Parts: sequence; structure tokens; C-alpha cells
Amino acid sequence: MNLPKIPLGEWIDSLVNWLTITFAGLFSFITSAIEGTLNILVDVLSAGPPIVLMIILALLVTYTSKWPLGIFTIVSLLLIDNLGYWESSIQTLAIVILSGLLTIVIGVPIGIWCAQRKSVRNIITPILDFMQTMPAFVYLIPSILFFGIGVVPGIIASFIFAIAPTIRMTNLGIQEVPKDLIEASNAFGSSSRQKLFKVQLPLATPTIMAGVNQSIMLALSMVVTASLVGAPGLGADVYRAVSQINVGQGFEAGLSIVFIAIILDRITQNLRKPAYEHIVNRKIVFSILAMLVVITALVLGFTKENTVKENANGIGSQTDYEIIGIEPGAGLMKLTRDAIKDYGLNDWQLIEGSSAAMVAELRKAYNNQEPIIVTGWSPHWMFSSFNLKYLEDPNNSFGGSEDIHTIVRKGLEQDAPGAYKILDQFSWETSDMEEVMVDIADGMDPSEAAVKWIDAHQDKVVQWTKGAQAGNGESINLVYVAWDTEIASTNVIGKVLEQNGYTVTLRQVEVGPMFAGIANGSADAMVAAWLPGTHLEYYNTYKDDIVDLGANLQGTKNGLVVPEYVDIDSIEDLN
Repeated sequence: MNLPKIPLGEWIDSLVNWLTITFAGLFSFITSAIEGTLNILVDVLSAGPPIVLMIILALLVTYTSKWPLGIFTIVSLLLIDNLGYWESSIQTLAIVILSGLLTIVIGVPIGIWCAQRKSVRNIITPILDFMQTMPAFVYLIPSILFFGIGVVPGIIASFIFAIAPTIRMTNLGIQEVPKDLIEASNAFGSSSRQKLFKVQLPLATPTIMAGVNQSIMLALSMVVTASLVGAPGLGADVYRAVSQINVGQGFEAGLSIVFIAIILDRITQNLRKPAYEHIVNRKIVFSILAMLVVITALVLGFTKENTVKENANGIGSQTDYEIIGIEPGAGLMKLTRDAIKDYGLNDWQLIEGSSAAMVAELRKAYNNQEPIIVTGWSPHWMFSSFNLKYLEDPNNSFGGSEDIHTIVRKGLEQDAPGAYKILDQFSWETSDMEEVMVDIADGMDPSEAAVKWIDAHQDKVVQWTKGAQAGNGESINLVYVAWDTEIASTNVIGKVLEQNGYTVTLRQVEVGPMFAGIANGSADAMVAAWLPGTHLEYYNTYKDDIVDLGANLQGTKNGLVVPEYVDIDSIEDLN
């Protein structure tokens, strides 16, 4: 059908932009409220040595689920601490608890409303269907624009993803209350409030708690997804392990998540009927627990040292001492961590996320003329779209200029000699790459931008294909990371190979899998290896199993980047 495409994506973009501008104050308030509450939770959970929280959780699990699970709890928590994931576990536990509280506070009233009003139920049900079937990653996109990078968009996305079971089960539990009991309460003259709190909710509690349990488990399942936008915790450890192909670290962090899931599951399953309620009434236990939390929070609030950073009006206080980073496995992130150590920036925190999240945060700050520091590299289209500058690096922590290399698997020259020769001869300039990146950033499809550039620069393409044997439909699998530079270069070389008779497949992966795929032969080539600095660790790991065809672009640069209006010029100025 030749019908014009409905500009649904453009409408959504316009709506999100309008919401971002119109409700900026509200989003700022929500961000501050969530961050403040999360910090209180983290402080409470971190109060005292780790063994204190371990014993409290073990006693709580023992009380609700009998002593064997209490022993399992203390052993599993000791193992988490031994493996070095205690702080990450505290962060994850706080995020899940806060997400769970939000689902209860908002989800239960909505579920009650649905049970009492059929018209509301008819409206809410399809919305819940949409929320549960929409991929969780999609919620992160507007969350970044509304709330910025960090833990808040992760919590909001987790809340949206996890709230549906609480609403559904609350609605179901109230609707399943026997009609004769409702009639009896009406006969005794009960008001709607009395009927709800004295009859319906008590009888529906088991069903409601089942929904809360499911919501908490769903929130926990989101911790890895939330790490894509900078949420800390075990999810970030798993994401980092995937990026770096670190099987051991991934297993350890994943096992820690499993332990946390089992503990939370057993506690929430048996809150209504604890195993040892016949010994100690649950109201007493939960009251003591609540008092401990409140007293600890109050004591910490009064005694916490409010350290005032030197130069309160400096760049550190203006940016909350945060450097906005990209994917945790990226070599640039390692260089930035090294720079933080080299310059003694002990107060500063490197925020992990993704390159897209970094650009979104940069755009938001730039439009509001707010100070921001990001990890940057060139070529990149953001230097064409924003007036930016690199901070000087007197200690040379980021190294000098780098080159982007083409790397292929062993045996490609014999299997597809024409493709090998084209890849070997592929070389272009920074201005060429930025031309493609700008078109993509302006909304053009990457493949269309690649074709546009190829049509306009046939002289260079002829040099790449000179003397190359034409293909006969052979399959070429190109891998790349989701950096704007690599999206541009991979699409261009992919289209050139297609025009020369090859069947090309492009696969987006993380940095570690990109190198590993070339080394084990599951991928044929990449044009995305930044050497000798950014990807040196991966290169050294796999150099005996790959073929380096040399640089396809020279003179790249890494470093810390700020807008021109930010009144600092060197990394040393961050002290």
C-alpha cells in the first residue's frame, strides 16, 4: 500500500517535548522527592556494620517463613558481603523497596476505585494491558527527558512496569468478597467507608498481598534495565559484566540478585500470616521494625555530617559533583575513572548509563544553560549541534589522539576476498563521518544517511572498491556498538558491501561481545575499534584471534566535555 506514513513518532516527540517544558517544575519536584526518599532508605539500610542489617533481615525472614529460611538469609547475605556486592545490594534493596512502596500507595487506591466503579475499570484495564505489554526499555526514553539521568528515571520506569499486578489483584480481591457479606454489612447500616475497611479490604488482603508480591518481583527484575540510565546497584554490576564479557562478575552479581529476590519474596508472601505469629503477635513485630526505621532515620538526620564542599558556588556544587558517562563497559569510562584518580577528584562521581542518555542529559542542560560535564569523544555530531569544548588534560590521563581500526575475523580473506579488500581499503575523514552523523541526528534513517553520503562521495567509494572482487551473495556479518560514530561508519561500509554483491547483516552489541564475536568467528568484521587507548584492554585480550587491518579514521579524541558557557578550562579546575 502506498499510503503516507502516519507521523505517530513525531506526534509523540512533540507531546514529550511539550510535557518536558510545561511540567519542568513538577518533574523537578518529583526528582527531588524520590532522590531524597531513596537517600534516606540507603542511609537507614547502611546504618551500622553490615552484620546488623543481616541479622535483622534474617530474624524477619525467620519470623515470617520459619528458621531454615532464616539460616539461608544470613548465609546468603554473608556471601554477598564476601563477594564485594554489599553496597550494590543496599542500593538495589532501597530501589526495590521504594518502587514497591509507590506501587502500594498508588496501586491499591486505584484498584479499589476500579472495584467500585465499572466505568473506571473499563478505562484502566486497557491501560494496564498496554503498560504490561509495552517493552520496559520504552519507558526509559521519556523518563530520561523528564527526570534526567540517574536513579529516578529507573525507579519511575520500574514503578510503571510493576504497578499493574497490584491494581489488578486489588480489584479482583474486592470483587471476590462474597455478596452475602456485603448484603449483611448493608443490612447493619454500614457506611461505604466502614464496608470497605471492615469487610472488603480484610477479606481481600491475601489477594492484594499476592499482587504486591508480584509487583516487588517485577520491580526487582527491572534493576538491570534501570542501570541503562544510570541507576546504581546490582543491575549496574550485571550490565558492566555483560559489556566486558566478564562471566564471573556477571554470575556473582546475578546470584546476589537471586538471593535478594528470594528474601523479599518470602517476606512479602508471609507478611499476613507469619510462621511464628503464635509466639509473637505480628503487630508487635512490625511496630518494633517501624520504630527502628523511624528512629534510625531521625538519628541519622540529626547526626549526619553535612559537609559543605569548598567553593560552594563552584562547578562541583552546580553539577552535584557528577560526571555524566556512557556505557559502563566502554573504554572511555575506564579512562575517565583513571582521570578521576589522577586528578584526585575524590568528591566526584562518574554516572554510568548509555551514550544516548548522556546526549539527552547534555541537550537538556544546554537548552537550560545549566552547567554539565560529560564524557565526550570526537568525531561526534554533538560538537556540530552544541557549542562545546574539551577540558584540558595536563596529566594526559585520556592519552593523545586515537585511531579507529577495522578488524576482521581470521579466514575472511579466503572466504570473501572482495569484502576483505573493501574493508582493508576503507578509510575516510572526520568531516565525512560527521556529515553522516548529523543527518542521522536530524532524524534520517541510518541506512538512508549512508546511501546519501555514498551517492555524494563516489570518488572515495571508488578508492575503497578498487580491485575488489564482486561478491555473489556471500553473507557478511558486521558488528558495532551503539555509538553515533560506529552507527555511521558501519552503515556506510555495509551499504558499500551490499552494492558490491554481498548480503550484509548489521548487529548492534556491546563492546566486549563485539570483540569476542570477531574472535570466535560468529561475526565477520567491525570498523569500530578505538586504539591504542579506548579499546586496548579488549584488543589485548583477543589480538591473537583477530586480524587488524589498520586505521580507517585517524585523529579521534577522548576527554571531559563541557558547554562553552561553563567557566572552566581544565580538569584541574574541578578540584
